[in-house]
Amino acid sequence: MSSKDSKSKGDPDRIVCRNRKALHEYEILDSLDCGIMLAGSEVKSVRNNKITIEEGFARVERGEVWLYNVDISEYSQANVMNHPLRRPRKLLMRKREIEKFAARADESGMSLIPLDVHFSRGFVKVKLGVGKGRKLHDKRQKLKSDDARREIQQAMKRR
Repeated sequence: MSSKDSKSKGDPDRIVCRNRKALHEYEILDSLDCGIMLAGSEVKSVRNNKITIEEGFARVERGEVWLYNVDISEYSQANVMNHPLRRPRKLLMRKREIEKFAARADESGMSLIPLDVHFSRGFVKVKLGVGKGRKLHDKRQKLKSDDARREIQQAMKRR
């Protein structure tokens, strides 16, 4: 199977959307895949890559995890039965996972951030990460270290 085939719409295991901004803004300590409750028109929009998670975040409320500020565009063929663009969406996790994962997010300075949206065996999944916000100088330091690592790898390839 070529790389072109693995990115086609029919592939059951493919990444739809990544939150690259989160990897720059936060230091990700732990991550977990979880399901998400969607309407039919939302699933069809996700299949067409009409989703953005850049501003998204998750919150634990009354023992459930909810995803906020994720924009799923309207599905054009769903006319009357369409969904609202931004609405809270429930994430599907086991109680043990919620207790363990959310306990870390309750610590000061920690946040629950969606890292990517992908299909797994035909189901829409969200990779949720617990992250600690980076300060401006931390971001600069990470960029410097990434550049240095990249230059070292390129030098090793040339030899």
